[in-house]
Amino acid sequence: MLEGQEVSVMLKSEVVKHTVSFRVDAEFFKKEYLNDDKAIAKNGFDKLGNLTTKINVGFVGSMVENYRENGIALLQTKNIDSFFINNNNLIKVSSDFHKQLKKSQIKFEDILIARSGSFGKASIYLETDIINSSDIILVEANNEKVNPYFLVSYLNSKYGINQMIRFSSGGLQGHVNLTILEELEVPNLDKIFQNCIEDLIRKAYIKKTDSEITYKNGENILLQEIGLNDFELSNEAVNIKNFRESFGITKRLDAEYYQKKYEQILDKIVKQKHDSLSNIVHISKSIEPGSSIYDEDDGLPFYRVSDFSKSGLTTPSKNLSWDFVTENINQLNRLKPKKNSILFSKDGTVGTAYLLIEDLNGITSGAILNLKIKEGLDILPEYLTLALNSKLVQMQAERDAGGSIILHWRLEEIQNVVVPIIDLEIQKQIAKLIRESFALKAESANLLDVAKRAVEIAIEENEQTAIKFIQKNS
Repeated sequence: MLEGQEVSVMLKSEVVKHTVSFRVDAEFFKKEYLNDDKAIAKNGFDKLGNLTTKINVGFVGSMVENYRENGIALLQTKNIDSFFINNNNLIKVSSDFHKQLKKSQIKFEDILIARSGSFGKASIYLETDIINSSDIILVEANNEKVNPYFLVSYLNSKYGINQMIRFSSGGLQGHVNLTILEELEVPNLDKIFQNCIEDLIRKAYIKKTDSEITYKNGENILLQEIGLNDFELSNEAVNIKNFRESFGITKRLDAEYYQKKYEQILDKIVKQKHDSLSNIVHISKSIEPGSSIYDEDDGLPFYRVSDFSKSGLTTPSKNLSWDFVTENINQLNRLKPKKNSILFSKDGTVGTAYLLIEDLNGITSGAILNLKIKEGLDILPEYLTLALNSKLVQMQAERDAGGSIILHWRLEEIQNVVVPIIDLEIQKQIAKLIRESFALKAESANLLDVAKRAVEIAIEENEQTAIKFIQKNS
C-alpha cells in the first residue's frame, strides 16, 4: 500500500514539540523538513522572537485616499525581493499620513518579509530615509544577539524559506503568520562567520547601487539628447479640445487622455528624428494557457509580468506542466524568446521593457510581448530598451492605459508608440553603460548567492568550511 510513498515515522513527543503550529498533517512532517530540523539543531538554535527587538506588520487596510504623486515612499509586497528591496512602481503617501504610521515605518537595517505575493522573500533595508510599509512584516534584529545581515541571508536560504513555507497558512497562496514567525529557528553560528556574511552583503549592495547609477547615467544621456533633462512638465488640469481634434482622431472621450503633459512629451519627440514602434520592431505575442496547466514545483518556467522588471528576471513562481509541454512542444519552442529580444509588458505594470542577453529557456505569458528589432536599422537593442523604459514612452503608456483598475495597453496603441531615434554613436555610449550596469548587477547577484550558500554550508558542515567557500568564490 505504501510503496513509492514518502513516510515519516514520528514519536508523539517529537510532534508536540511543534504545538505552536497546531499541525499534525503529514505535509508538515515531510522528510525534507525533518532533515532541516536535525541540521539546525546540530548547531544549537534560538527562536527568532528571542533575537529581535520588534516583529510588526505594516499598515493593513485601505490607504488609497492618502496616495500622492510626490510624498513618502510606501513599500508593498511587490517591492520585496531576496536580500534587497526594489523600487519598481513605488507608491507614495502624504507626509501627514506617514507621521501617523509609526508602527509601519521602516528604518535602516530593518528586515522586511513579504507576507504573501512574493511569499517568504526577505529584504534588508539599507537606505537612510525612513519610509512606510503596507502588509509587510518588519523585523528589527537585536544586534547584540544576531547580525541582521546574517539573519537576512539565513531567511533567504533553503532553511529559512522551508520553515516559512512549512508554517505558512492559506493554502497555495501562502501567508506568513506573525506568531509562527516568532518561533522560526535560527542556528547559533559564530559571530566571526556572521561578520563575513555582512561583508558580502555590503559589497553586493554597493555593486547593486553602482549598477543603478550607471543605468541612470544612460537615461540622462537620452533625456539630454532629447532636451528633456531639465524640462518641466505642465500640471495644468484643463486642456480644451474640440470634437474633431479629440474623439475624431483618437476615439477617446476621457479627459485624462488629453492632459497637456502628454502633448508636451510627444511634441519634444516628433520635433526630431523618430518613428513608430511598429516600424522598428517585429511584435509577437505569447500564449495564456490557463492556471489548470500550472505546476508549482516542476515544468517549463512560465514568466509573468510580476517575474521581471527593467533590471532583470526573477525565478518564476509558475511552471507549465511537462504533460502540456510535451503535447505542444513545437509551438512552445517557437515561442521561447531569443537573445536580444525585448520583453515588453502590456498588462498590469504596463510598458516595462527588459532586454534578454541570452536565449530564455521558458515561455512568457500573454501579457508580455516579444519585440525584435527589424534588420537594417541603426537602432541598438540596449538603446531601444532604455528608451521604452524612459518617461518618453512611459508617459505614452500612462496616457493610453490610464483610467482602468487593471491596466491594459492595447496592441494597436503599442504599435503607434512614438520612439526617438538618436545618433548611433550616442546610442553606443548608452549601450556601453547598460552593459556595464547589467555586469554590476550580475556581480551583486553572485555575491548574494555566495552568502546564501555559505550559510547553508555552515549549517550542514561548519563555519570554517563556509568561510573557505566564501574566500574561493568572492
